[in-house]
Amino acid sequence: MTELALHPIVAAATDVRSSLKAVADVNPTFMSTSDKAAALTELGRAEAQLAELRLRILADAGDLAHETAAKDAAGGLAKMTRTRFTDARADLALASALDRDRTFVASAMRDGSVSLAQAHVIRRAVDALPASVDADTVARAEAHLVAQAAEFGPKELGRIGRRILDVVAPEIAEAAEAARLADQEAHAAQRTRLPMRRLGDGTTRISGRVPDAVATRFATYLEAFANPRREGAGATGDGGGVGDVVVRQAYPKRMGDALAQFLEAIDPTRLPLHGGDATTLVVTIQLASLQAELAAADLVGAGLVPGDDLTGDRITAAQARRLACTAKILPAVLDGRSLPIDLGRAKRLFTPAQRKALLIRDQTCRAEGCDTPGTWCDAHHLDPWRNGGSTDLDNAILLCNHHHHRVHDTAYSSERLPTGDLRFHRRT
Repeated sequence: MTELALHPIVAAATDVRSSLKAVADVNPTFMSTSDKAAALTELGRAEAQLAELRLRILADAGDLAHETAAKDAAGGLAKMTRTRFTDARADLALASALDRDRTFVASAMRDGSVSLAQAHVIRRAVDALPASVDADTVARAEAHLVAQAAEFGPKELGRIGRRILDVVAPEIAEAAEAARLADQEAHAAQRTRLPMRRLGDGTTRISGRVPDAVATRFATYLEAFANPRREGAGATGDGGGVGDVVVRQAYPKRMGDALAQFLEAIDPTRLPLHGGDATTLVVTIQLASLQAELAAADLVGAGLVPGDDLTGDRITAAQARRLACTAKILPAVLDGRSLPIDLGRAKRLFTPAQRKALLIRDQTCRAEGCDTPGTWCDAHHLDPWRNGGSTDLDNAILLCNHHHHRVHDTAYSSERLPTGDLRFHRRT
C-alpha cells in the first residue's frame, strides 16, 4: 500500500519538530556564552519564519472554520491550538493584513528579520495612518518601520510608528496628526465613563473609560506614591473619614468628567517628590506649533500600561494651550532643534529644571533595551564631574538605579551608541 505524500508545508513542519526532538535532552548549562547568544538569535529568527508560515495558512483558512462550525478562522485556530481567542483574533487580523496589504512585513517575517510581536506593532501603526494619506506614503511608512525593526523592539517601534509621518512625509505630518488627534479627543470626551458598583462583599468595583491624556495624568500622580525608591513609601493623608463613594449607574459619564476636572485642579506640589522633583506632568510643544491652529503636543508623564507598544501620548495644540492656562501642568516650549533650554552649568548636582529637561529628552533609562520610566531614574554625568565634566544637559543621561550602578562598576565597560543609548560589556 502506497502512502500518500505529505504536503510540502506539512512535511517541513514535521521535519522541524523532528529536529527539535533531536536536541530535546541537550542541557544549555554546558553551552558557551557565544553559543547561547547564537542559539537565541537563530531560534528567534526561526520563530518569526514559522509565525509567518502559520499566518499565511490562517489567512486562507476560512474553509477550515466552515468545517469546524467556528465563527471564523480565529475561532478554529484557538480551538485547535488551545490558545486564547483574543490572541487568535489578533493573529487573524495580522494574517489578513499580510496577505492583502503589508507585503514588506510579510517578506521580512519570511526571512526571519521581523518577529511576530514587531509585525503586530507595525500593522497597527500603519493602519492608524489617516485615510487621507496616499498609498505610496503608506508603503514608505511600512518599509521604514520594517527597516527599523532590525534595531528596535516592539515598544520602540510603537513610538516610531506614532510619528512615522514626520519621517516619510513631514510636509503633511503635522496637519494629519492634528486632525487625527482632534477626532480622537472628541471621541474620547464622548465615551468618558467612570461607573462604580457595590459588590456586596465590602468592596466596590470601579471601572472607567477616560481619554488617554487624563489616564496619563492619573497614572503620573499615582506613580509618585508607588515609586519604590521614595523614602517612607506609602500613602499619607489627614485621616479624614471617607463618605459613600457609590454613584448610581445613571451617572458614569458625570463621574468620568469629574475625574478629568479633579486631575486638572489638583496641586502637584502637595504630592510626594518624584524623580527628584515635585510630581509634574510636562507638555512639550514647538513654539511654531503652539501658535498654529492645527498642531500636536507631547505628554511626558507615567509609563502607562505595561506592555503597551503604542506609548507616548499626544494632544492637540488647542488642548495644550488650554491646559497651560487652567491646569497645574508644566508647559515646555522647545526650540527649532526640539531641545529644551539648557539650565545650570556651575553645580555638581542637576537642578530640578534640568531634571525636567532630561525627562523631556530621554523619557526612560538610556541603557540599551531598558524601559524604566525616567521619573524613576538618576541623572548621570557622561564625563564624570570629578574629571572636569560639566553639569550640563549635553553631558547627562538618565539611568535607572541598576544601570547607574553598572556604569560605575569596574567589571563593566560601556559605549555610547549613535542613538545616544549606552551599551554595556562585561570586561574579560
